[in-house]
Amino acid sequence: MSKKSLDKIKIENLEIFANHGVFQEENKLGQKFLVSATLYTDTRRAGRTDELTASIHYGEVSQFIDSYMKCHTFQLIERVAESLAEELLVNIPLLQKVRIEVKKPWAPIGLPLETVSVEVERQWHMAYIALGSNIGDSRQYLNDAVGQLNALQNTSVTKCSKYYVTPPYGMVEQDDFLNACLELRTLMTPEELLEELHKIELGAGRERIVHWGPRTLDLDIIFYDDLIVEENDLCIPHVEMHKRKFVLEPLHEIAPYKRHPVYGKTVREMLEKVCGAE
Repeated sequence: MSKKSLDKIKIENLEIFANHGVFQEENKLGQKFLVSATLYTDTRRAGRTDELTASIHYGEVSQFIDSYMKCHTFQLIERVAESLAEELLVNIPLLQKVRIEVKKPWAPIGLPLETVSVEVERQWHMAYIALGSNIGDSRQYLNDAVGQLNALQNTSVTKCSKYYVTPPYGMVEQDDFLNACLELRTLMTPEELLEELHKIELGAGRERIVHWGPRTLDLDIIFYDDLIVEENDLCIPHVEMHKRKFVLEPLHEIAPYKRHPVYGKTVREMLEKVCGAE
């Protein structure tokens, strides 16, 4: 089943005089920049009701871009484009994705050049994280992890399952686990998110000694949008999640119709299969 496509509002070549550049003269004297933005949103309600609040106000967005460019000074236009895209996504309601192009006319490279530009595309992502613990105060470890994830920059926990007591998987000579799943809205890449998960685990005293062994806190990326990643240190969707009731049961509580991008099955269908095999 395909996802609904987003509509576009375009701002092209907004002229802004600002102080960005590697050379001191650029930072002091300033120069002209041209900024183009494609704003991805759903304009259906605005198109049917003619209500300004039902869509994104491109005039306000233009003022925001102008103010942000003038109030900050960066060396690289890559940094300008990245930070501007992030600020727009965080501060503009209804904005789901944005494409930003920052043009720098007559860049000082000692050669005839009309313009140089950097274009980036950034958007909100939805990740699903599995949580588990079977050492110490497991409930507190999970509570703390949910709070820390919600406190990450440009990230928020939008749903969280209840906590499930489950038998250990793999190495069975250990205590039962407390497991949960949560839904996370974030601007982070999968790699950045994984790094933050490892930091939270480390802060909880997680030690990676025995595979499938006891642990104070285990945090895994189960899904990240419909992305498929197969790297040595990162696999999305998580390997064998479709066979693990302790993942599927709490995940089903918050996202029963989320579909596995490889196998094509919903979380509900995968859980029914696992339960039927018991």
